[in-house]
Amino acid sequence: MSEQSPRLSLPLVMPDQAQKHVTVNESLLRLDTLVQLSVESRVLTAQPSSPVNGQAWILPAGASGTDWSAMSTASIALWRDGSWSEIIPQTGWQGWVIDEGTRCVFGDGHWTAAYETSERVLALGEMGALTKAVLLEEELGALAGASVQTTITIPDRAIVFGVSVRTISVINGATSFDCGIASETSKFGGSLGIAAGASNVGVIGPQAFYAETPVVLTANGGDFAGGTVRVAIHAVVPEAPD
Repeated sequence: MSEQSPRLSLPLVMPDQAQKHVTVNESLLRLDTLVQLSVESRVLTAQPSSPVNGQAWILPAGASGTDWSAMSTASIALWRDGSWSEIIPQTGWQGWVIDEGTRCVFGDGHWTAAYETSERVLALGEMGALTKAVLLEEELGALAGASVQTTITIPDRAIVFGVSVRTISVINGATSFDCGIASETSKFGGSLGIAAGASNVGVIGPQAFYAETPVVLTANGGDFAGGTVRVAIHAVVPEAPD
């Protein structure tokens, strides 16, 4: 029989064990950390000099300090009763990261915040059908010519809510630009700003697309002769059951 539980590594009381309260208390204290897990940060590399009892951190690569440097990247470093403990996470564990104000999930050896994923399942059926939100981004630099096309595309069978853009560096040559697709060049916005910082959220009535479709920026008043624009596609994609 294992002396620890398989998922949370909780110490188990053995038959005829003396001082059973020590093992039980250790399990309870470990649960106190892992149930409703909350960590201070996942980017702090320097081991804190004055942590508060019960505080925990997710260790980034390059963590330093006498104790932290001996622990694995992505593990949870817990300060309790005057010493550090390392907790190794398992796939599917979730926790709240205080300094980011967001929930993170552990998988594939690292913690991922909800806002860091380009796709997120909104609903999953018993037979494998799903509905997912999709956010695709691209930065188009050194704009040139009458129009520029993205390499990211609106997915086939996607229901699109809009395409947003932001001018990162001033656009030269054109006096404004349109954002759309090849057949509707201003579908997501027309006469958009060329100054750095100008932005537009080109929402549309939700529309289905039946083929992969790139976004096209079209110059007005002259060809593009420089500048940088970031483009984001906002959509929902359904997938059939298995």
